[in-house]
Amino acid sequence: IMILFAKGFLKAFNRTLGILFLFIALGLYFDSRFFIDIYDQGQWIANGLMVAVYILLLYRGTNRSRELMIYATLIGIAGEYLFSLGFEMYTYRLGNVPWYVPPGHAIIYISAVYFCREAFIKFNRSKIEQIFKLGIFFYAFFFLVVYFDVFGFVLTLISLWILKNKPRERLFYYSMYIVVAFLEIVGTRYACWFWPDEAFGVFSFLPSANPPSGISFFYFGLDLGSLWLYKQRHKIAWGRMKSIRTMKETSIV
Repeated sequence: IMILFAKGFLKAFNRTLGILFLFIALGLYFDSRFFIDIYDQGQWIANGLMVAVYILLLYRGTNRSRELMIYATLIGIAGEYLFSLGFEMYTYRLGNVPWYVPPGHAIIYISAVYFCREAFIKFNRSKIEQIFKLGIFFYAFFFLVVYFDVFGFVLTLISLWILKNKPRERLFYYSMYIVVAFLEIVGTRYACWFWPDEAFGVFSFLPSANPPSGISFFYFGLDLGSLWLYKQRHKIAWGRMKSIRTMKETSIV
C-alpha cells in the first residue's frame, strides 16, 4: 500500500510541483553567483525564460487561472517593492527587483493550485496534509536548532496555528510552504538574494536564517489578495458557488 501511495504521489507531484522545482533550479541559475563568470547579464536570461513560461501558462490556463495569475503578478509587484526596497526585508543580488520575480510569484501560486487539483492528491488529502504538516514542523525546527532561525520558526508556528481551523485552504498553504522553502534555499544558495541576520534587519529579538524557514507566511497575502480581486469582479458567480457549496455541506451533514 505504501509503495502504491508513493507512486501515486510522485506521479501527481512530478506533473506539477516537480516541473516547477526544475524550472526554479534552472531559471535562478542564470541570475546566480555561479553564472556571473560566464555571462554577467544572466538576469536578463532569467527574465526572458520567466516571461516565456508565464505566457505559456496563461495560454494553457482557464479563464479563472489566467485572471488569478494576473492578480498574483500585480500583488507580487507591490509586495516586492514594499518589502524588498521599502522595508529592506531582503535584498536582491543587484539591489533591484528583478523582472522575473513578480510573474514568478504567479507561477508558484498557480502551480500549487494545480497540484492540489490532482485527483490522487484530492483523494488522499487528509494523509498528505498530515505528512506535509510534520515535514514543515521538523524543517522549521531544524532551522531553529542549526541556524537559530527564531523568525522563521515563529512564522511557521503562526501559519500552522492559523491553518488548524482552515480545512479548505490547509493543503494549498502547506504546498505553498514547501515550494517557497525550496525556492528560498535555491535562491539564497545561488546568492540571487539574501536575508539579514534578524527580521527586517531591525528586530534583534527575532534572529533569522538566510533564508528564514517560514517566510511562506507572507504568501497568505498573495492568495487572499488574488481571491479578493477575483471575487470583486465576479460577485454574482462567486455568491452562487458559495451557495452550492453550503448546500452540499449541509446535505452531507
